[in-house]
Amino acid sequence: MVRITLPDGSQREFDHPVSVHDVAKSIGTGLGKAALGGKIAVDGQPARLVDASHVIDQDAALSIVTDKDPDGLDMIRHSTAHLLAYAVKSLFPDAQVTIGPVIDNGFYYDFSYKRPFTPEDLQAIEQKMAELARRDETVVREEWDRDEAVKFFHGIGEAYKAEIIASIPSNEKISLYREGDFIDLCRGPHVPSTGRLKVFKLMKVAGAYWRGDSKNEMLQRIYGTAWARQADQDAYLHMLEQAELRDHRRIGRELDLFHFQDEAPGLIFWHPKGWTVWQQVEQYMRQVYQDNGYQEVKAPQILDLSLWKKTGHWDNYKENMFTTESENRVYGLKPMNCPGHVQIFNAGLHSYRELPLRYGEFGQCHRNEPSGSLHGMMRVRGFTQDDGHIFCTEDQLQDECAAFTRLLQKVYADFGFTEILYKVATRPEKRIGADEVWDKAEKALMDSLDLSHCDYEVSEGEGAFYGPKIEYTLKDAIGRHWQCGTIQVDFSMPARLGAEYVDAQDQRRTPVMLHRAILGSLERFIGMLIENHAGALPAWLAPHHAVVCCISDSSADYADQVAKTLVKQGFRVSSDLRGEKITRKIREHSLQKIPYILVVGDKERESGAVAVRGRGKLDLGTMPVADFAARLQQEIVSRYQGGDSGQA
Repeated sequence: MVRITLPDGSQREFDHPVSVHDVAKSIGTGLGKAALGGKIAVDGQPARLVDASHVIDQDAALSIVTDKDPDGLDMIRHSTAHLLAYAVKSLFPDAQVTIGPVIDNGFYYDFSYKRPFTPEDLQAIEQKMAELARRDETVVREEWDRDEAVKFFHGIGEAYKAEIIASIPSNEKISLYREGDFIDLCRGPHVPSTGRLKVFKLMKVAGAYWRGDSKNEMLQRIYGTAWARQADQDAYLHMLEQAELRDHRRIGRELDLFHFQDEAPGLIFWHPKGWTVWQQVEQYMRQVYQDNGYQEVKAPQILDLSLWKKTGHWDNYKENMFTTESENRVYGLKPMNCPGHVQIFNAGLHSYRELPLRYGEFGQCHRNEPSGSLHGMMRVRGFTQDDGHIFCTEDQLQDECAAFTRLLQKVYADFGFTEILYKVATRPEKRIGADEVWDKAEKALMDSLDLSHCDYEVSEGEGAFYGPKIEYTLKDAIGRHWQCGTIQVDFSMPARLGAEYVDAQDQRRTPVMLHRAILGSLERFIGMLIENHAGALPAWLAPHHAVVCCISDSSADYADQVAKTLVKQGFRVSSDLRGEKITRKIREHSLQKIPYILVVGDKERESGAVAVRGRGKLDLGTMPVADFAARLQQEIVSRYQGGDSGQA
């Protein structure tokens, strides 16, 4: 007898082993047809995903997975990656397959082939995938001995696949999935048949080194997207179109904000207008520090390698660090600010009455990111963190974390972000510190979010090597997610670096250290802002608040006077006194996404007024200069986001 417990607590009994599909069919014909797989738990073990054909031969808890479930969508994408490989092998038999995982919104598969795939090849492959899907071929799981599988793949010329299998312990069974004439190594699970794969699109081809090592062959990575419903894919493709229009690299060039060049890979050349934006963000965050009990500090850019060894960075992070040498000493260019802040803390003996002690720094950091991962301002080698560290007691830990979450929510709202996702990242495999310390730190973070009434997810194993963390992710104007802020609990680094305070009993204690950042990298955050607002930054952040344009030479002096008056009041205003037609001036400045264009002619000069045009063809009419100044000042003070920031 096999007893199956369903998610609602009900049970079904079978007098023989039963497949997931059969259980689904016994519940209802519709569910039987919709079932892609199942999520099964046996003997109190964690639930695992299995194929619909998986046979259950003992009591188990089971939930049926359909295309309405996130797990079902992952199965569709995983199976579509295999469908891609099937199509490639059908069209290009001498191509070799390697790996094809699921990624955000889709999948990829890496191939070795004698020539680059062309756009025409991609079109043909996608058509072949559609043809194979229409055949509705059954996807069959097979178990092989490892050595037998290695021999088989060598025999059909799949050297990469044979190499992967050979790295698996010889005593393990190998699962292969067969569909039609194609067979591939995979742990699964997969959809029951290719006919379940109806909505997909191939996106692009890129290069990728075998096993991520630049010493190995450059493979061809074909990216694709797959969905359960056509409407979902259409929405995603529309989002990508919007994202392209909002690309901060293109907007940065068009608005003359910054540039990149090969002589400084992963580093930014800030132009005057872009640096103005950067300064507005920094000055805002500096005020946040001052209003919330942070003392601003500045630590050195390079530190002796011995210190990085003490902190654990050299053992756990050295591949991401730049080093330099001088006078027979090796120094590490700092990838993060925390060791320097501990040195500042250690410079004096602190009482428990001084805690929590909050340090903040706009610290420039450098990380040796692989060149292939660099992406405009979103992934760089040199960046500035709005970095802070809180030294506190264990009793203060939860309150400090909760207070930080509240502060972060306010800051994000000021920048126009109101949707925040919360995630607790727990201990990674590669870490320092005892398990009981990690238990305490992880609990404190979760309790602080409960205290703040925030729903959160748990990301197992994704914490920093020195402590768990909360990750704060923002949702932008077109629905993309950006991980920005973080707070990390660290019991280990203060002890490693000898940080101490004197408690109420005159005993020396090691403080808890909280690593926290709200914006994260200022550069990346500005890139996000540019894309979120499609370059049309709200007035308080914009490089220029307004430009004053004269209609004719007779009003040029007045235009210049208005601009100078506004500049004296602290506004970022320029004048356009060229002899061009006013329509051309307005068009040009509109393309520069300046919040306000002030038009003046003889009539405005005589009345001491300006004709105000807001961004997005908004006609605000004519008003005295003082009234416009008051309106603009109110927008800046309130950090008004404007009504057109979502327009690309």
